[in-house]
Order: sequence, then structure tokens, then C-alpha cells
Amino acid sequence: MINAELFVSRNGELRGFHISGHAMMAESGQDIICAFVSSAAYMAANTITDVIHADAAAEADDGDMYVMVSPKDASLCRDVLAGLKLHLINTEEQYPNYLQVNYTEV
Repeated sequence: MINAELFVSRNGELRGFHISGHAMMAESGQDIICAFVSSAAYMAANTITDVIHADAAAEADDGDMYVMVSPKDASLCRDVLAGLKLHLINTEEQYPNYLQVNYTEV
């Protein structure tokens, strides 16, 4: 199962995410859930770091991605992170056995 952890500040502002695991819905290269989540996560991370140029920590390794935006740039990344959140929640609703979305206060 893929675990998507969304980081939220005390005032409710999205600050980042950590996505780990594999859906195991199909063989590698054929798994649409992994493709949905990976594509959305990479788009969000690349937009935050390479388009917006926000101050953010970002790391990715096989089946694991972490992005944390600094408090000073969180407002710049609000829409990107809100879009990722919506995408993940919609995917979780359609495929609850393969993706779980959680929230962690930071």
C-alpha cells in the first residue's frame, strides 16, 4: 500500500508531504495507482523546487518522496500542495485498498 502523509501546520497550512510504499496493484510498470501517485508527487515537487524556486527540502528514492516547504514560502506553494492533496484524496476514494492519505501536524 502507498502511504501519503501530508504535513500541515498548526494554522492549517499545507507544508509538504512524504509518500512511501508501493500499491502492488499490478506488476512494476503496469501499476496505474503507482503511476497516478508518482506522477502527481513529482509534478508537485518539481513545481515547488524548479518553477516556484521555494525554499524547500526535497528528496526522492525508489518508492519514497519527501518534500517540506519552509514556513516563509508556504503561501507560495499553497495551490500546488492543495492540488496534490485533492488528487491523492480522490485516488484514495477510488482505490482505498492501495492508497492511504494521512495528516501530520508540523
